[in-house]
Amino acid sequence: MNYKQLDPYKKDILIIDDMADNLRVLSSILTREGYNVRKALNWQMAYTACQTLLPDLILLDIMMPEVDGYEVCQKFKAWELTADIPVIFISALDDVFDKVKAFKVGGVDYITKPFELGEVLVRVKNQIELRTARLEILTLNAELEQRVKQRTWELEKALQTLQIEVNARQKLQNKLLEMALHDALTGLPNRILFIRRLEKALNRAKQEFNYQFAVLFLDCDRFKFVNDSLGHLVGDELLIAVAQRLQACLTPDATLARLGGDEFGILLEDMKDIRMVIQIADRILQQLSITFKLSRYEVFMNVSIGINWGHSGYEQPEYLLRDADTAMYRAKDLGRARYHVFDPVMHQEVIKALEMENDLRRSVEKQEFVIYYQPIISLITGKIAGFEALVRWQHPTNGLISPTEFIPVAEETGLINAINTWVLRSACQQLRIWQSHPATPKNLTISVNLSAKLFLQSNFISQIDQIIHETNINPSSLELEITETVIMENNNEIKIILQQLKERGIKLIMDDFGTGYSSLSYLHIFPFNALKIDKSFVNRMLDNQENMGLVPAMISIAGSMGMAAIAEGVETQEQLEQLKTLKCDFAQGYLFSKPIPQNLVMNFIASATQW
Repeated sequence: MNYKQLDPYKKDILIIDDMADNLRVLSSILTREGYNVRKALNWQMAYTACQTLLPDLILLDIMMPEVDGYEVCQKFKAWELTADIPVIFISALDDVFDKVKAFKVGGVDYITKPFELGEVLVRVKNQIELRTARLEILTLNAELEQRVKQRTWELEKALQTLQIEVNARQKLQNKLLEMALHDALTGLPNRILFIRRLEKALNRAKQEFNYQFAVLFLDCDRFKFVNDSLGHLVGDELLIAVAQRLQACLTPDATLARLGGDEFGILLEDMKDIRMVIQIADRILQQLSITFKLSRYEVFMNVSIGINWGHSGYEQPEYLLRDADTAMYRAKDLGRARYHVFDPVMHQEVIKALEMENDLRRSVEKQEFVIYYQPIISLITGKIAGFEALVRWQHPTNGLISPTEFIPVAEETGLINAINTWVLRSACQQLRIWQSHPATPKNLTISVNLSAKLFLQSNFISQIDQIIHETNINPSSLELEITETVIMENNNEIKIILQQLKERGIKLIMDDFGTGYSSLSYLHIFPFNALKIDKSFVNRMLDNQENMGLVPAMISIAGSMGMAAIAEGVETQEQLEQLKTLKCDFAQGYLFSKPIPQNLVMNFIASATQW
């Protein structure tokens, strides 16, 4: 950008983000609103930009390579020229964003991605006005001091003028304080003022033995859906209505604050016991369950509430709010539109989850995983038909970790794609080695479970092709196990991808059949080769005739559609005999073998008897 072409009468905004798309979107939004916008991809570019021309406001992304947003903010605050420039952090919803840290290093606000036009403009406008007001005060002070020095000898005459200016200064300061401590949309106290009052309550609890208080953290359920579908103006109208209804549920001595976005905080003081707090939470949930009649729409909205019983053991007010936030997320996990009271164990669970995520990231880099293989038996021939590849995490200190413990974390953090790809490549390589051994049965297959997220990668098919090329296996030996979740992610795109896999000769298996949507229409649309009957049905198969009836129906469905039926979780001879009677094609389970490490597979093949 040619800085000489910048309009000196427009406010200047510097956006720092390593993602070009984010820069383009923000730049477009703000330029249309009449701001000068400059862009930087990293700290060095931002530093150079500030040396050339100091901006009025900085929008700073958190997640950047080499120097993250927190450190960049600290550098700006340590530099005298940029120390007073307000910094608004930018964070994606699924990023690990430490809001407390963001404010401690000098941030004044934050904006979440994906961007909401109205929110971006309001937050930017507020901070620009705050900075303008501060500069006006500094200018006014300088002018005032100069006049006092020059006109001391005519004090009587200047007194009236001076008083007017002092009053103007006070009015400006009051306006600045009001803007700094209250939310522009709802007029409620903002996070800064809420933390201050929370700090006063905490200090009081440390001094007065009988004083008790509670903190509630509220997050609107499905607000993003309303905001995206009906528009930001409706979203803003709804937030105002929610704030008004929340205020009506509280006594005048309670503090209701808008913490940001669709998040609200409540400070309840002089509480006798937790039952009083729960009564208020129940009242809030009941009142919010009533339809909101807005100017053009009727909208249903409720909240998930986290409750933290305050006590003097906390060192910082932010920790009180953090634990209430944790309880709120537990309420969402339990079904939303409810409250949950914080238990210290929950904080330990969060810390444990963060530690697992950090360990998992390191393990993905170092490939600290192993694959166990469980045999799949043909019930027609009684021989080994293939193996299912099952990943385990070989933790350096905690030993072998089951996938049920780490796969959910991997799914949430996006690490599942790297793990899935590694398992697929390793299993194909191992199959190729086994197939070269004379004792290996002909047409031995390998089954691999794939996450829904991997299917949504733009280069998924090319990755499959590359793995088949590298390992030189016959594609017909590869079976990909897919849950019904994959199908529901994006019907049309997934159909095309599955058809491409089918054209390569790769077999497709619907895993855990019967536990999800189980729509027969999906079976007609998508080219599956087999259905895998979930072990929960197999386990109950012999309990009574009613439960057993589901398994024959599933086997019949598979047969009628030209698919094979695979029963998993077979543990008893009685189950095996029943499955044979029902003409199930394949089975796997502890009756045949537990999942075994790679080095024992050939011994198992050599010693296997016919079932």
